[in-house]
Formats: sequence, structure tokens, C-alpha cells
Amino acid sequence: MTITNKDKLIIFDTTLRDGEQSPGVTLTVNEKIEIAKQLSRLGVDVLEAGFPVASQGDFDAVQRIANEVGPLMVGREALGKPITIAGLARAVPADIQRCYDAIANAPHKRIHTFLATSDIHLEHKLKITRDECVKRAVAAVSFAKTLVDDVEFSPEDAGRSDQDFLCTVLSAVIQAGATTLNIPDTVGYNMPEEYGAMIKYLIAHTKGSDKVIWSAHCHNDLGLATANTLSGICNGIRQVEVTINGIGERAGNTAMEEIVMAVHTHPDFFPVYHTINTPLFFRISQLVSSLSGMVVQPNKAIVGANAFLHESGIHQDGVLKNKQTYEIISPETVGANTVNLVLGKHSGRAAFRSRLQELGFGELTEDEFQIAFNSFKTLADSKKRVTEQDLLALLSDQVSSSDGENTTYTIKSLQVVSGTSFATATVQLQNTQTGDVLIDAAIGKSGPIEAVFLAIQRLVGKKIHLLKFDITAVGQGVDALGQVSVKIAESTSTSGSSSDNEDAVAENEDKDAGLNEATYHGHGADSDIIQAATKAYLNAINRLVANENKRILGERKVDV
Repeated sequence: MTITNKDKLIIFDTTLRDGEQSPGVTLTVNEKIEIAKQLSRLGVDVLEAGFPVASQGDFDAVQRIANEVGPLMVGREALGKPITIAGLARAVPADIQRCYDAIANAPHKRIHTFLATSDIHLEHKLKITRDECVKRAVAAVSFAKTLVDDVEFSPEDAGRSDQDFLCTVLSAVIQAGATTLNIPDTVGYNMPEEYGAMIKYLIAHTKGSDKVIWSAHCHNDLGLATANTLSGICNGIRQVEVTINGIGERAGNTAMEEIVMAVHTHPDFFPVYHTINTPLFFRISQLVSSLSGMVVQPNKAIVGANAFLHESGIHQDGVLKNKQTYEIISPETVGANTVNLVLGKHSGRAAFRSRLQELGFGELTEDEFQIAFNSFKTLADSKKRVTEQDLLALLSDQVSSSDGENTTYTIKSLQVVSGTSFATATVQLQNTQTGDVLIDAAIGKSGPIEAVFLAIQRLVGKKIHLLKFDITAVGQGVDALGQVSVKIAESTSTSGSSSDNEDAVAENEDKDAGLNEATYHGHGADSDIIQAATKAYLNAINRLVANENKRILGERKVDV
């Protein structure tokens, strides 16, 4: 089967919407924009930028993505058009209008509205009849169609819905103007054969099915998201809703890289072709992992650290003789060949700028470029081999810390003394809002990182519970760059004060009760792992403080 008689597979990325619903993942607007730029450059067809009605922050992020990423053509010359920006909306007029307001300035825009159709959702969640469900779905699509030409409808929990009722709903929304019908296995319940058969049945029994694009949205609760989506493609699906690294609610979503590379490696099996720039997969995987705090498991297909490693002697011998003996995908195909030296301490600004453009960071302002260049020079002085992975880690760290509106505290100085019994840390912070310089010290019984964290808690006047601490080395060797990811929550305990001694604060770390439900992720990278941990911890605290400030401002607006 040649590409001329195949259908184009539309890649609909929902990393910034469904992916951000991963527990503990909260991306800043700047981080979302950077990921969106890289997704556009990757060749994604449709980008679901968020759920605008969820909060003012979500609305602002979707609006900025529509304005700043929607028109971009970098890396999309072969496609001939910019990415389509989509927003999610419940089947409610206010949601749909809010969604349109956020995406209005995108050259290509889509409203994605949804309504549950399974009896368990209709009865227990929505408390409406099937007839009312059909009316609401039609009303939602009809209203959305007055705002945009491109309207997608999703029957939530389609995988557990009555198929004949689904056909009734889907036929009605097609008549109302829907252009894409998305069939979600919302709770990851279906088996591959079951999901594929459902798609085939719906296409055969829905009136007007030939007038729309059929889409798959599968969750990974049983580890079958990729298998279900591929089964759907074999039975008529022509759009796949996916995320980078498969991040998402609960066990996650279908991983984009897995679907694309399955189609890529089986050109004679699937009735579709893709237009994704696959050598960018490894880079964007690392970026999303760094910014989201969702570490990619080493044995993850396509983008895991072990995906192209061979431990068995028999395998190693085969690969040395002919790589195709044990490699069905070359590392170069997905951009995993990033261990080579790319720059050194003698590299100048022109070479560094050229490399940034290759990595998709060519639109940095002069100030942003100078910060990145200084970070690179500092690393190059202490590290003989600066790789592409090092640069990506530095750039993602800069993206995380560059959001001025959300940065209340910055590090001025840090001094740590550590021994076999305990460690002490002296930390100096500056409050960017007031200009005040704050300094304090603390003792850590478990080591220098605990001492730093305790000192920071005292300085910001908050009791913080550390929920997660991950540290990974970028590359190999004692001079490897360290990446730290943390997740925190603020303690709501009223006992004691922020100026209590270290024992009282440390004791708070062991308590699960009295925690605020909101959690915050922080990321930091540095050749010194204590510095990296400090950056990550302060990054998370800055997000916590920014959220508090927005909440207070919102309450004041209500009072007025």
C-alpha cells in the first residue's frame, strides 16, 4: 500500500490538557508555551491547549498559546499550515463561549465539547435521561458551530456506553455540525478487539459517518491504550488523541511516540501515514519530563533511557555485526543519539545560538539568550563534554525559573557544611516583590539538602511537606549534570510557628495529616546536586506563593 492510497493520520496532542491532569503536575504559562512551540515544530496537527473555563490561569495559557504558537510555521513548511489550537468545553454554553474567547485569535481553531453517554454517568453524575443527553449534545454542537467551523464532539465514557444509543447521539451531532467524532475509552476498560469492533460498528451504523473524522482517545488503566488506539486505526480511526510520554490522568494516556513509531515501522500494515518529525521525539520527551516532573521510566518504549541499550552478549554481538539484528528502530530516527560532544568551553556565541536553533529554542530574546549562554559557559568550565541532553536540561531549567510573575524568591547565596553527623546550611534569598534580602541557617540531621530545605522554610515562613524528591544524572561521569524534581504541599497545621527550631519543622515533614490538597512541582538542574535541589525546591515554593497571591487577588475582586 503506497502513501498515495493511504489516509493521513491526524495527530491530536493533549499533553497540555489531559497530560497536565496527571497527579501533581502543574505547568506555568511559560512552560506550556515552550512545550506548545516544540509540539508545533514536531508536526502535531491539533493541539488541545487546555480547558479555558477551569480557571483564569488556564484561560490565559490557552489564549497566549493561540496568539503566540497558533501562527508559527517553524518546522511546518512541508505541512503548509500552522497547528490547529483546540480548547476543551463541557456541553454548556458558558463553557463553549469561554473556550472560543480563548482560541479566537488562532488562525486555525477548534472547539472540543463533550458530554457523558454511559448509563452510569447519566444516572449517577448528570442525573438526566438519554433523551435529555441527546438534546444537550445537539445544543452544544449547534452553538459551537456558530463560533467556529471546526467542532469536535466526545461522548464521555463511550467505551461503557450502549452502542446503539451512541449511534443515536453521534448521528444527531453530525447533523448539528460536528466535524470530528472522538470515541474515548475514558476509564481504560476496553480490550483491543472490543474497542476496534466498537469503532467499526459505530462507523457502520451512524448516519453521516462518512462526513466526519473519527478519533480515538484511550486511557492506559489496563496498559492497553496504545493497543486499543492501533486497533481503532485498523477499523476506521483517522485521528489519535495522545500525549508525550503517555502522561495523563491516573495511569496515563496513549503515548504519541508509540503510535507514530508503530505506524512508521509498519508502513505496509496500517492504512494510514503520519507527518511527524520523529527525530525530535527524544528532545521533547526530555523537555516534558523535566517541566512536568514525570520521570520517564528507563524501559519506556521509544524514549526510555534503555530503549536502545543491549546488555545480552548475544544481542551485543548481533548489533555490532548488523544493527538490524536487534534494532527495529535506529536511535537516530527518534533523536536518541545525543551522547556526542556538541559544544565545548571554547565555543562562541554564534555556535551556541546555532545549536539552540537546531534544538527549537531559536526565538529566545537577547536577555534570555545571554542567560542561557552564561549557564552553558559555567557548565562547560566544569564539564569536559557538553551534550545535547545537557543543553536541554539547562534550557528546561531556565524555562521553569523565568516566569517573572510567579517568581517571588530568588537565590542570592548558598553555603553548606556537611559531615558524618549533621549538616548546616546558610541560605540567602531575595524577595523580588519587596527587594528585601533574607538570610537564615538551619541544621539537617539527614544531610545538606535537608538543611537547605529547612532554612528556606524558615525564610519564607511556611511549613512545607516534601511529597516527592527525584534526582537523575544527565549523561555519565562524575561531572554529569544533575536534574532534581520535587513535589511539595503546604502544611495547614497551626501548631508552632515558622520560626520554631529545626526539630519542630522536621517533625512536620513526617506528618501526613494537615496538608493542603494543592501540590506543586519544582525542577532544577545544576552540576552541583545541592544547587539543583535548592533550585527545584524554591521553584516549587514560588509556584505555591504565586497561587496564593492569585487566590487572594481573586477574593479581593469578589469583595469589590
